[in-house]
Amino acid sequence: MKAGAILLSGGKSSRMGTNKALLPINEQPNIERIVSLLKPHFLELILVTNHPEEYRFLQLPTVSDHYPGKGPLAGIHAGLTAATHEINAIVACDMPFVSPALAKVMIGQMADYDAVVPVICGQQHPLFSIFKKKTAAVVENSIKTDQLRMKQVLERLHVHYMTEGDLPMFAAGELERIFFNMNRPNEYEEAKRWARTIIET
Repeated sequence: MKAGAILLSGGKSSRMGTNKALLPINEQPNIERIVSLLKPHFLELILVTNHPEEYRFLQLPTVSDHYPGKGPLAGIHAGLTAATHEINAIVACDMPFVSPALAKVMIGQMADYDAVVPVICGQQHPLFSIFKKKTAAVVENSIKTDQLRMKQVLERLHVHYMTEGDLPMFAAGELERIFFNMNRPNEYEEAKRWARTIIET
């Protein structure tokens, strides 16, 4: 795909109690699992982290937040600012089953939109979405004006929202897995069980 991918390494992981990006799934750090899924499909991978020393083993270019403590928007801004491609997938590190195939479908719908955001079961998923690099200025302005909710940024952009009806090639169960995120210990255990099942089948 003629696009880059921006990986958000996550914030304080307070609900998990430890760095969820480095938690092992099938004996592989979660973020390494995500990198291995995405790397064959994107021209560039950028990791956004305020602790680059923890991720040297990935051998990826890293950038840190320009506005520390401002949540996911700060990570998206840093990644888009550093990106060398106009189209970029935004990927959170707490989604172990991200789908390059779905990213490709979303990229194919970009056209003149600023962003493509999936809406699954009525919930927006901007942390697995597609943004154009030029939106970094809008994201930065939102940060500077302390409008830190993703919804506030999306309201200022020309966004194409994709629902299940736009994704007939993905079964409901598959979409549930793709957008599964693990923020708590019980969700981590569920992710490990799910990963074992995928290997077994």
